[in-house]
Amino acid sequence: MKHMPCAALIGALVLLPSAQAQTPSTPASAPQLPAVTVSASSEGADSGAQQLQQQLATEQTATPGGVTLVDGEELKQRSVTSLADVLRYVPGVWTAAGTTGDGAFLSSRGSNLDATNYDGNGIKLLQDGLPVTAADGNNHNRALDPQAMRYGIVARGANALAYGASTLGGAIDFITPTARDTDSEVALQVGSHGLRQGSVTVGAVNGGFDALVTAEAKQSEGYREHMAQERQSLYANAGWQLGNDAQTRFYASYIHNDQELPGALTRAQWKDDPEQANASNVTGDYRYNVETWRLANKTVLALDADRSLTVGFSYEVQQLYHPIVYSQFFSLLIDTEQRNLGGMLRYQQRLGAHDLLAGLNLGRTEVEGGNYRYTPGGSRSISTRVDNQGESTELFLLDRWQFAPRWTVVYGAQGVAASREARGVTVSNGAVNNPKGDYESVNPRAGLLYQVTSAAQLYTSVSRLYEAPTLYELEDDVRGGDTALDAMEGTVLEIGTRSTQPAGASKWHWDVSVYYAKLRNEILSRDDPASPGTSLSTNVDHTIHAGIEAAVGASVALGGGASIAPLLSLTLNHFKFDGDSLYGDNDLPAAPKYVLKGEVLYRQAGFFAGPTFEVVGERYADFENSYQVDGYTLVGLRAGLSGKDWEVFGELRNLTDENYVSVLTVKDQAATSDAILTPGESRSVYVGARLKF
Repeated sequence: MKHMPCAALIGALVLLPSAQAQTPSTPASAPQLPAVTVSASSEGADSGAQQLQQQLATEQTATPGGVTLVDGEELKQRSVTSLADVLRYVPGVWTAAGTTGDGAFLSSRGSNLDATNYDGNGIKLLQDGLPVTAADGNNHNRALDPQAMRYGIVARGANALAYGASTLGGAIDFITPTARDTDSEVALQVGSHGLRQGSVTVGAVNGGFDALVTAEAKQSEGYREHMAQERQSLYANAGWQLGNDAQTRFYASYIHNDQELPGALTRAQWKDDPEQANASNVTGDYRYNVETWRLANKTVLALDADRSLTVGFSYEVQQLYHPIVYSQFFSLLIDTEQRNLGGMLRYQQRLGAHDLLAGLNLGRTEVEGGNYRYTPGGSRSISTRVDNQGESTELFLLDRWQFAPRWTVVYGAQGVAASREARGVTVSNGAVNNPKGDYESVNPRAGLLYQVTSAAQLYTSVSRLYEAPTLYELEDDVRGGDTALDAMEGTVLEIGTRSTQPAGASKWHWDVSVYYAKLRNEILSRDDPASPGTSLSTNVDHTIHAGIEAAVGASVALGGGASIAPLLSLTLNHFKFDGDSLYGDNDLPAAPKYVLKGEVLYRQAGFFAGPTFEVVGERYADFENSYQVDGYTLVGLRAGLSGKDWEVFGELRNLTDENYVSVLTVKDQAATSDAILTPGESRSVYVGARLKF
């Protein structure tokens, strides 16, 4: 693999004009956070919790672009079984459940708008700042359990530079609960479609040592035929405060998930009986069984009052058993082991008016195993041996410079060097398919923050986007042979505003971003007509990704301790080909033109209740824009009651029992007879309870 002079890039950027600056690096009148409150257990908060609080504040208020914070405690007041539930009210992120029990179609700012729903590329996923996304950029069979999340930071698009990402969709960092910020508890949830889910969390703090263990089990029949799921998981972390200047934490997790796949339906099948499974899925017993082990460590050293160093590593092994295609002519069972090794280094320093962050991410992914011909419940024989590997090195530097009392400029760059090699050997004849490529780029970013008042900001930024293909995209190149796809690249411009405004005993907040990105060589995939369930990938010359992302909420005091809390999340999408030789200026498929989600809750003395709603616009299922999927409106209800050490909740979803399409499979030109529609969840009721001890 070729290596670019990334060290020279970092060295040059470090020489910033900071020696003369004397003003504080963080504005004294930074706006308050609308969504996150960091609380400590009865044992008291440690320096790590304080650093976390500072990080959460900085990620939102000192980033010139769209960043959303998600509080895990609030998620425990409603039914949460997948990423779609976690990200329900995050604007700019389109999530839809229905493909698997835990899985969800995930797209941020128009990433991953193609047929490779299993790949999930375009968004860098992390846990405690350490990579969960594989080194080649794919999120295939990744597991981020909402039950094991204390906070989530969603940095959309180029706003993920602080994580070393330059992807179209940005980054999502799940922050693990510890015994210092989470109580020991028992949680149970039951509901429609045979859902039974429970977890036990036990934590302890003893001086500078703390430890937390969570065991969870989940079982569901699913709202469709052949959609049953069984899952067991274990999460643990332990931390030591090594004096006032150092702390380290170890993480361990294990997940065993067995999941049936119901498959997609034709339009006629969907209208007739959305609960049925595709007949091929039942005959072929299509499954998505994953077993995962993960170990990680993160150590933070406070070098002095203004400097800190963070070092971390992670190692993960995932075993995938995935029968996905079966017919009298062709069958496919994927049986692979994926190993991911990741490392990170962060150096942070305050120099007068500058707040500097330099980082290094290292990643290596290996996939070994094969594609098999199989008979359901019977024999199997290997057809292709798979030996893939990807590497990635990301160097980045970010400076937040408050050059005037109300003004902060945020600028920096990412340097990336990556390699991909997908090697497949056809067993019958020894033919080798071996696409491989090296990818290098420097991706600058510059932004400006203006503090209008103590509680309101304006911001703007311009950034370069860059994303190399995943191993799966290389394998699926429509051209075949050993030629590698090009990396996606482009430029994005963003403007926006955010604020939290008090109004007597009430308060309200907003966060609005408008962005426009012009891309070259975006990688898109469509379902292979010769082998349904597999895909073909290609570079597209020019595309446009633009949109408006808005989150608005309030807490309106009614007197007597009561309040009304409305919350509204709006996403407007403009994703199009730009003068393409085949598709002209057609809309890109899969993402709706608009999404409006929200709720209005009445709250008083631990009680809350109110309606929820979701309005989704139409979208296309093909690049030709000949097959349109209608929009839909869902209405629900939420209620709950909590005491000092307990709480209960209930949630009713899809009150009107709307028949709608959740996820779709993208074609080049879809026909009405194509099985490409995945129905959404029917009317459902869930209840849950939590007891702290």
